[in-house]
Amino acid sequence: MKLSTCIHQFFVHYLARIKGSTEQTIKAYRDTFTLFVPFAATHLAIKIESLRVDHLTPDLILGFLDHLESERKNIARTRNLRLATLKSLAKMIRFMYPEKRRLAERIISIPQKRTQKQLIGFLYQEEILKTFEAVDLKKKQGLRDYTLLHLLHDSGARASEVATLKVDYFDPQQQTLAILGKANRYRQLKLRSKTAQLIELYIKKYRPIPKPLYRHRLFINQRGEELTRHGIYRICRKYLSMVLPPKRLKQINPAHSFRHSCAVNMLASGSSLSEIKNHLGHENVESTMVYLHMDLSRKRQVQKKFIEYTQSVLPHDPKIEDLIDWENKKGIMDWLDSL
Repeated sequence: MKLSTCIHQFFVHYLARIKGSTEQTIKAYRDTFTLFVPFAATHLAIKIESLRVDHLTPDLILGFLDHLESERKNIARTRNLRLATLKSLAKMIRFMYPEKRRLAERIISIPQKRTQKQLIGFLYQEEILKTFEAVDLKKKQGLRDYTLLHLLHDSGARASEVATLKVDYFDPQQQTLAILGKANRYRQLKLRSKTAQLIELYIKKYRPIPKPLYRHRLFINQRGEELTRHGIYRICRKYLSMVLPPKRLKQINPAHSFRHSCAVNMLASGSSLSEIKNHLGHENVESTMVYLHMDLSRKRQVQKKFIEYTQSVLPHDPKIEDLIDWENKKGIMDWLDSL
């Protein structure tokens, strides 16, 4: 059987219909095969059209993994992700083509490379406050960015989850937000009053008119299209770079650091591991237990200030009051120009 036929079956039938994989997972797997297929053809000195399933040997796959590290300078973690994709293909082969079971088992048995566990790059409370304060609400996208940063920290949602939020996922009366997470699992979160009010204000007054294709998306960019996870990453990096030194910025993932900070804040506030697990949408509690090994020391005055800030409502937020004053000034200037 041709390898191209097998790969087509993998994406169209196995991932999409049998496993129900998300679009993001399918795209990630696609990236692996766009690298692997040309490498396999070159390594075996044959045309891509001539590749067959029987060519999928451990030697070929190990050669590909070494190529990723030596030629493309990929880290071990990336290497392991590419290997996981190829193992997923092998599982399909084992399931759908029993006569190839032995070949599939050899691929599945390839061990992952040991990696160093990365430090959890979370933001301290004083850093989060400074980041909020760095947003200029007088700018066109100011309130959108301000709302986005508050939501990331309050919800602990992944950037990809925030990017796919729909307007009707938000309930302003109950101050809840539904989030579609990994494996197409929904979870509903109770938001802080301040975060809920910011989202409501953004939707009513500051959300740009979206293009028809993106009218259901919550966060819209300046082109009237959905705000992507890469766009969210850039927004987070923009404001964090204003308040953090370059060395500190290198230690964190700009968007994911808010997720870690949410978990740390919940843990420091006495939330149980199961509560944090459900809030973050972790599949198992082992993923949540990593936060037990972190430094949760806090300065009391900073923690008190942070709690007061996050529990405040919009009318008591001087940043919002500045925005309202600016809007009034803009209104009177427009009126004077019209005379």
